[in-house]
Amino acid sequence: MMSRHERPVAIHYRRDGVGAPVTLLHGVGSSLDVWDGVVSALDGCAVLRADLRGHGRSDKPPGPYQLDDFVRDLAGLYARLGIERSHLVGFSLGGIIAQAFALAHPEKVARLVLISAVAGRTPAEKARARERSRAIMEVGAEQHARNSAARWFTDAFQQSHPDIVAQHLRRFVANDPAAYLAAYRVLAESDLAERLAGIRQPTLIITGEHDIGSTPRMAELMHGEIAHSELRILPGLKHALLLEAPAQIAELIRRFIAPASTSVRDCAVGD
Repeated sequence: MMSRHERPVAIHYRRDGVGAPVTLLHGVGSSLDVWDGVVSALDGCAVLRADLRGHGRSDKPPGPYQLDDFVRDLAGLYARLGIERSHLVGFSLGGIIAQAFALAHPEKVARLVLISAVAGRTPAEKARARERSRAIMEVGAEQHARNSAARWFTDAFQQSHPDIVAQHLRRFVANDPAAYLAAYRVLAESDLAERLAGIRQPTLIITGEHDIGSTPRMAELMHGEIAHSELRILPGLKHALLLEAPAQIAELIRRFIAPASTSVRDCAVGD
């Protein structure tokens, strides 16, 4: 069934490499470029990554957005590219989308990887998420991003890689304000904890030891609800795992999908 948006949303994507098909979904306010470090270390995979609606070079329809909109966008992209089945990796908001997609289209997901994802927020955590959503309206995306840098990055990384941190903040500032807020509200208001037991795919759950938004407690909850799951809490890290530890994330993904790689039809590069 078509959503309230009368025309399909054009999704910008990139494909790299050959081998086991892997789809990467970024977080709110980001773009497919945030995966660059992971992709460069993800040998032996045919990687598909896309800008979510409202982000990067994808269409930015008026909000509000719903979680189902993002699920439908990915299903449409798979249909367009002829992808029948892929490993699916989601970061933060992308992790929530990946959960929802695995539940809605289980036949299209071989293995699932949830990085810095959210589920089972406490009332206090829900209130903080809603407050951050309100703060975006009050102070704007630029100030919100600067205020959030300490939550995303460790102090040591901010000191040793100020260029990467600054580039990431610029990516947030470049967002369309209305689209960013519409997507952020999906992140703040979506929680699939009560449905996670329906995920049947082997699942790898990763988060940082000191991530206060996608906490180890949430990761442990997901691990407890998803029957065939593995859990990795990365010591010393916060939220920005894709930028602080791209090689480690790539290695965890590669090792996890290796047992199933031969059973998933490879994606061709191009289109």
